[in-house]
Amino acid sequence: MNVHAVRLPLHTIITIALLSLAIAGGVNIAQAKSSTDNSILAKSSKAFVNVVKKAKPAVVHIRVEKTTTMGQHRGQEYEEIFKHPFFEQFFGPYYRHQQPQQPQQREHKQRGQGSGFIISKDGFILTNNHVIEGADVIKVSLSDNREFDAILIGADPQSDVALLKIEAPKNLPVVVLGDSDALEVGEWVIAIGNPFGLSQTVTVGVVSAKGRSSVGINQYENFIQTDAAINPGNSGGPLINVRGEVVGINTALFSKTGGYMGIGFAIPVNMAKSIENQLQKQGKVTRGWLGVAIQDVDKELAESFGLKQAGGILINEVQEDSPASKAGLKQGDVIVRLNDTVLEDVSELRNKIALIIPNTRVTLHIIRNGKEQQIKVIIGEQPSDFGKKGFSSKEKNSLENFGLSLQDLTRELAERLGYAENSGIVISDVQPGSPAAEGGLKPGYLIEEVNRNRVGNLQELHDVLKKASQSKRILLRVRAADHSRYVVLTAK
Repeated sequence: MNVHAVRLPLHTIITIALLSLAIAGGVNIAQAKSSTDNSILAKSSKAFVNVVKKAKPAVVHIRVEKTTTMGQHRGQEYEEIFKHPFFEQFFGPYYRHQQPQQPQQREHKQRGQGSGFIISKDGFILTNNHVIEGADVIKVSLSDNREFDAILIGADPQSDVALLKIEAPKNLPVVVLGDSDALEVGEWVIAIGNPFGLSQTVTVGVVSAKGRSSVGINQYENFIQTDAAINPGNSGGPLINVRGEVVGINTALFSKTGGYMGIGFAIPVNMAKSIENQLQKQGKVTRGWLGVAIQDVDKELAESFGLKQAGGILINEVQEDSPASKAGLKQGDVIVRLNDTVLEDVSELRNKIALIIPNTRVTLHIIRNGKEQQIKVIIGEQPSDFGKKGFSSKEKNSLENFGLSLQDLTRELAERLGYAENSGIVISDVQPGSPAAEGGLKPGYLIEEVNRNRVGNLQELHDVLKKASQSKRILLRVRAADHSRYVVLTAK
């Protein structure tokens, strides 16, 4: 068999050679890239390891005990501390699964657990109030298994922060408190705690959101949301950034089963710092107070009040003899800024006012009659019965069972909404899912009649309702702009 040499054109030979070099080079480049990626991953992993190694010694395991008197019925055997909403959310399902029902007896010792972290070398520890609330005995275990009795320096149920102290040798390991305001959505965070009693457990995730309010956990809410796994027992432990700084206190999880579902909430450490400082110095928290009832401004309210866009906080009521009334704030004013801070919603204003030291002068930027004004207010001290009673009796809402919040029709409101002065009562808020909502009522509507009786203000409304034969059904004549209609509401 004759073998004939194949002669290729010169340009073809050059092309094949170049392709061979490119392929060989591509393999080398891919290998180099893979090596670089592995190096980056190894460095990232090492960074997490170093942060955890530094922080873990300052994370503690907290165990509490309380002696209680048992109820008469077996189904009521969980004492108050373990009926607390935080316990139900964090420990309830796990505890009920683990603990058999106890026989009826007069006294019983109940136990709970949580986490905390050391913030000073002389033994101050931050945790959640719900971890230690009502406890007779508080035990703190360190990472090296040393155990100490802890004393409660102070607690603040409204924010769910508590400060403990242990008497231990000096130079205890501590964590560094960071700046939660600088935290950004998407940042890596690490949660350390004792879920289900498994001490020194570490989980990693990202910041899913900031400024979560209206969660229904605390009175003052500004939560960091994270997908770092938080489970029963993590409560009170630190949420740490990649620099090893504590940015939050792990507080609650969203769960229908009692276990991790990808949504956890942490108290921002900046809020905790302010509270801890007061607890350490005074043993209690003193909050700022304005003295107004407020609500968010949605699109419909913005249109009704002649605002260019939704946003800001509408003042529904001003309490008599409050800092707000003394400064000249009025119903219908819309607060848009506190000093130089633009306000997004009710929760932001409430949180910021609460953290202001009483007797501090602040500037509120408001919109009144379509014009922006500045009002100087000297912040007062929050009354001890704050939240336990409403405003004056003539301002109380008498239609709460129907899902309505009401206010008098002031001259300013009448002008903005296009109603005649003293012609009725303004609906300021409608609870979703309520009879009022089902009846199509909305904020800004005017109630002109109640049970066929004309009402020009809240006091007249009270007088009419007192004479009503039954309170679960009510007939209203409601006006929206130029049209009025009758609506029958039945309380659920």
